[in-house]
Amino acid sequence: MAGESTDPDVVAVILKDHRTMEELFRRMRSVEADRAGAREKFAALLIAHGEAEEAEVYGALKRFRDVDNEEVEHGEEEHAEGNKALLALLEVDEIGSEEWDTRLEALVKAVSHHLDEEERTILNGARESVPDERRAELGTAFLREREKQLASDCGRIESVRKIVGR
Repeated sequence: MAGESTDPDVVAVILKDHRTMEELFRRMRSVEADRAGAREKFAALLIAHGEAEEAEVYGALKRFRDVDNEEVEHGEEEHAEGNKALLALLEVDEIGSEEWDTRLEALVKAVSHHLDEEERTILNGARESVPDERRAELGTAFLREREKQLASDCGRIESVRKIVGR
């Protein structure tokens, strides 16, 4: 179609990250996988994703009908909970230990709850209420901020400690 945007839809981009996070959970649970590598990738993605949502997406979505402002604010609270659970997992030295398993499951629970809730409330509202062109603009802004975060090595334990301490 003429004039159709080739920019990424913010909803699709966020959902793609969510599926990647779920795959990284599976790898962190698997004794056959590189669990340390999966934890490193997950830490960077979770922080970059959450920071980009808060910087570029959540505020913009609050302006639209059918996007519940309380759900957006609740999403920010859930980012903080997920970041705390991530920090606890990053502080585990022995991958595969009982402490690793306990902290990993706490992280999976916190983040999975947030992904599910965000998809049902915020993202469905955005899909229904936000025009395609605006979703494309938000997708581009989200990806730019996410890349900036990833380039800053945002998943390092020191970075996560700073974010959790805010």
